Amino acid sequence: MHASSIVIIFATIAIALILGILAQRHKQMNLEQWSVGGRGFGILLVFLLMAGEIYTTFTFLGGSGWAYGTGGPTAYILAYGAVAYLLSYFFLPPIWRYAKQHNLISQSDFFNEMFHSKWLGILVAVVGVVAIVPYLQSQMTGLGLIVETASYGAIHQAVAIAIAMVVLALYVTISGIHGTAWTAVLKDILILIVVVVVGLALPAHVGGLHAMFTQINEEKPGFLTLGNKGMGIPWFISTVALTGLGFYMWPHAFAAIYSAKHERVFRRNAIFLPLYQLVLLFVFFAGFAAILIVPGLKNSNLALLAAVQKVFPDWMAGVIGGAGVLTAIVPGSLMLMCAGTLIAENIYRPLAGAVSDAVVQRVARIFVWIVAAVTFLFSIHSNATIAALLLMGYNFVSQFFPTVVLALFARRAVSKAGAFVGILVGVLLVVYFTLSNQSLLFGLNTGFIALFVNFVVVLVVSALAREASATVDTSLSRL
Repeated sequence: MHASSIVIIFATIAIALILGILAQRHKQMNLEQWSVGGRGFGILLVFLLMAGEIYTTFTFLGGSGWAYGTGGPTAYILAYGAVAYLLSYFFLPPIWRYAKQHNLISQSDFFNEMFHSKWLGILVAVVGVVAIVPYLQSQMTGLGLIVETASYGAIHQAVAIAIAMVVLALYVTISGIHGTAWTAVLKDILILIVVVVVGLALPAHVGGLHAMFTQINEEKPGFLTLGNKGMGIPWFISTVALTGLGFYMWPHAFAAIYSAKHERVFRRNAIFLPLYQLVLLFVFFAGFAAILIVPGLKNSNLALLAAVQKVFPDWMAGVIGGAGVLTAIVPGSLMLMCAGTLIAENIYRPLAGAVSDAVVQRVARIFVWIVAAVTFLFSIHSNATIAALLLMGYNFVSQFFPTVVLALFARRAVSKAGAFVGILVGVLLVVYFTLSNQSLLFGLNTGFIALFVNFVVVLVVSALAREASATVDTSLSRL
């Protein structure tokens, strides 16, 4: 029995729960405080909330797993975050200003207010919740793997996921975004230390970086270059574009923008966050080293943990497992809260009619538990890889980008009809490609193709809508 690793993992979960519950002290937890922190977060907390998008279980297990199983194409993970942070300098301040001016709570509120269309808001909310579920599932699947592996099989994956979902739902229900922000501080400190230590120690175990890459290249010619498994340069460029443009289109990331005190927060963060991406190199190094330390794994997501168990003592496996648990809990709690808010604020409220904020908040908290239960069922019955789940979600949320960018910088170029039809066409294409099991078309990521078609449809339908409106106005003026 590997008691030390189990104790450390559960101590980490307990600390996260305590921090989450304490976060709501001395605060009147109305809907605005619960969902966007009263719009009072400073540079550090906003930085950590945004950084929560980098260090998730996708990075911890999916990134190292892709390095282990896919090789060269893994570099896209390093690239798309830097692209997103560059764009954030220009995109996030106007979104924040508009949200503050109109007192917005959720991502759907932005579309609803901008185009004065509750049905567009409902469409965005539905797509957002559908996209959040596979992303949240990827976090919980990763968490289950981390706990099961780091406990040396003493705790089954399904049990670990169930415990985590209860912890998440409990402190999200009580503290909302405040709990997420407090836990993010602990997570980022721990994960940075762990990632650097593991990323240096595992390659050193196989003779250093040069010896490691030389041996991998000899054993697997072409593995370290683009083109492995069909993922060539067109795939790389289209995937970086898709995920970079879609990065802040996630409902929970979009809503986190509203929590800042001032728009200067985003410009300052945009300067430093790309440097944060460099830490991902250590995750990749660990994944590549695992090829030589634990060859032949059937589940590539286990690469980092399996290598750690072979090289490090039990207690260190517990520390790394605890850090991995936090990479699921922090973004997972933000997603749960966001899903509950979207359903209550942007689906229930417009359909139910005149209801108070207190009722909406109660509905949001109820749906936190419902979404948690649905995600748990998907997590224990799905064999999809963590990377595949994340990319599926990105394919959906990136369909918001054409409407958002046009609404911010070329408002006359996009109409309510254009926005609605564009998003709907993009989402339907994603569904078609997913059901037909296509991830590549002409060498391009199919999600990017859906995004491109969406952009064209938005512009064409908006132009036709303007022309029809002008014709009607002319006809009326002649009467």
